[in-house]
Order: sequence, then C-alpha cells, then structure tokens
Amino acid sequence: MRDIITNKYNLKEEDMTEVVQRVKILLVNSGNEILLGYSHNDYQFPGGHVEENEALVDTVNREVKEETGIELNLTEIEPFARTLGYYKDWPSEGKNRKIEIYYYEIKTDEKPNLDNTEYTDSEKDGGFKLEYIPLNEVEEVLKKNAMEFGDERGIAHEMLEVFKVYKNRD
Repeated sequence: MRDIITNKYNLKEEDMTEVVQRVKILLVNSGNEILLGYSHNDYQFPGGHVEENEALVDTVNREVKEETGIELNLTEIEPFARTLGYYKDWPSEGKNRKIEIYYYEIKTDEKPNLDNTEYTDSEKDGGFKLEYIPLNEVEEVLKKNAMEFGDERGIAHEMLEVFKVYKNRD
C-alpha cells in the first residue's frame, strides 16, 4: 500500500484532536471502464465514512451498495493506497483533524442497481449520478472538469494523485 501524505502545517500525531477514516473504491469492469459518482460538479470514487466500530471491509461493502446498489459481500480486501491528511483548525479553530482515506480496486461487471441505493441529502441535492469512464480517459475527464468548475475542495487533485498510484502499481 502506498501512502500519500498532505501535511501543510507539519502537524504531529499528538497534535490531532480527531481522526476520520473513509474508504473509496475504484470499481473497474472488464471493458476497462471505471464507475465514478458525479455530484456538485465533482467526480468522485464511490465511498464514504467508516462508522464507529466498523471494519474497513464492511465499510467498502456498505458504501458500494449505498452509492451503486451493487452488493459485494467481501470478507477481506487490501487497499492499494491511503491518503493521510493533517489539517490545522479543521473543522473549527483549535481542532486538528487527521483524515485517513483507504483506496481499493474492485473488478466487477455487476451493473449499478439504482433501486438499491441510499443517497444522502447532499448527494441528492447535487444531482448525484453514476458514470462509466474509460480508464484511458479518466485523467483527461478529471482535469477538464476541474478546469471548468474549479477544484476548491481538492477532490480532482486527490483523485488524479491516487489514480497515478493505481496505474503504476506492480
């Protein structure tokens, strides 16, 4: 697993007042297409927050089902990358948050089942939709979208970095 670290303020582990864990999944089919979510003018890998006392593999299963309707029932899986972000005064002054995001590749030809999804209000408000993008076009699509709509939250930048790690794995 490759770590990608963001630590603009050179914070230490002991400076963190909160740790948030998330998972994101690269769902790739046999046609070399990746399934991405699109909401609020941002592409995203499906995924979300790890709930209290939830194993990472269980979060992967739950988030894939909630966002795509695909039921995986995995019992084990290893991430290929992890981003570690250290943020000062986030989400408010005096709080320092560490965000760990674990990235997984899942190869599947299962099609999304939109009747089996559970979108958040934010995803619904943002017009959440799923879209297959050929792997050889992902970088171009992300860059073009970021240029058109900006990348204020850094999602496109993060996705491009992770995608580079994904493409260059052993």
